[in-house]
Amino acid sequence: MQCNLQVWLLVLAGCLASAGAQAQRFVIGLDSAEQQALRRSPRLRQSAQEIEEQRALKRGSFAPANPDLLWSAPTGERWAPGVVQTIDFPTVYQRQAQVARAGVALAERGRAVSQATVRRDVRLAYLALQFSEAQLRQLSYQDSLYQSLLQATNRLYAAGEITALQRLSTEAEARQVRNQLEQAGTDRVAAQRRLGLLLGQPTADLAAADDLRRAGPELARTGAALLQALPPDDSAALAGSPALAFAQQNVTLSQSGIGLVRARRAPALTLGYQNQAFENSPMRYRFQFGVSVPVWAWVYRAQLQAATARSKAAQAQLQTQQLELSGQYEQALADTRKFAASLAYYEQTGLPQATAIISQSQRLFRAGEASYLILIQSLNQAFTIQNTYLTTIRDYRRAIVELNYLQGQ
Repeated sequence: MQCNLQVWLLVLAGCLASAGAQAQRFVIGLDSAEQQALRRSPRLRQSAQEIEEQRALKRGSFAPANPDLLWSAPTGERWAPGVVQTIDFPTVYQRQAQVARAGVALAERGRAVSQATVRRDVRLAYLALQFSEAQLRQLSYQDSLYQSLLQATNRLYAAGEITALQRLSTEAEARQVRNQLEQAGTDRVAAQRRLGLLLGQPTADLAAADDLRRAGPELARTGAALLQALPPDDSAALAGSPALAFAQQNVTLSQSGIGLVRARRAPALTLGYQNQAFENSPMRYRFQFGVSVPVWAWVYRAQLQAATARSKAAQAQLQTQQLELSGQYEQALADTRKFAASLAYYEQTGLPQATAIISQSQRLFRAGEASYLILIQSLNQAFTIQNTYLTTIRDYRRAIVELNYLQGQ
């Protein structure tokens, strides 16, 4: 009975250890990664605080000057307190509110830019993790095949059936693949860390939920649907770009600043309540009214010139942004079409040929119908096709990510 109990405890301990080791690996999907990054991104927290700042400024857009508390001696006998308040022309407060609303809108556009940037960064980091995992699997398969071939070559060399040069060539090929496999492992760790930093988990052992090697057919359908839905004009395609909307709103903000400067050139009203009589006067405190005249014309002229220059700079920035986005869009569109055609080739022709080359070359070599040189050349050709297929999927998806980012999706 005691022996059975010990056996069960050992089995339970082994299960718990296995479960703990399995729990260390965190498998995550792309949608989940995006949601986590959007919740934890410091960039978005910064954008939220910038919006709060602009909203607070908007609440204070009606900002009259501080009242002046004065002590004067109107009769020359004693000091008497008084107060004077200057109130700007009503259009000044209207323009200040307009500038504040434009500032809030600009901060909100900035948050949209940050959200789109975080999504793009997460998608690219997730894609890098998928590619590193797929490349690791591919090179592991190649390494296993070359290690088996190296063992067979050593036996053939010991039997005197191949030369030392052939054995050395096989060993060199096997070592090269092993070196690439080690590099792929390092790339995977780097991709995990990059994605983990975006998710707020820099030390997590992350794994992609989807295998990139099986994403080809679905990616081809997604890319074809995207290309068909794109408008013919790049300006229409970029209408939803957050970066372009931010630049346009910046122009609106700068133009509202010109209106504010012009409104401040209007006279302001001054109200006062002061003692203007003797102590025994029945009406000692009296109101006074005045007008603040903007006589320092060069001040307002300089402010207007600065606001106008700021507006022109914002318009030039908008034009620059449009040109840059158009160039990026055309490049992403060309890449998408190029990799779509390349992916179709590999799906229909390249991969089936690579599989057939690997199978037939090994069979013919074992049967003595193919030389060692033909075997090595055939395997290298097939593996090059398979590796290029993975690279094509990665580049195709990267181009789609860029297209979606430029459109604000």
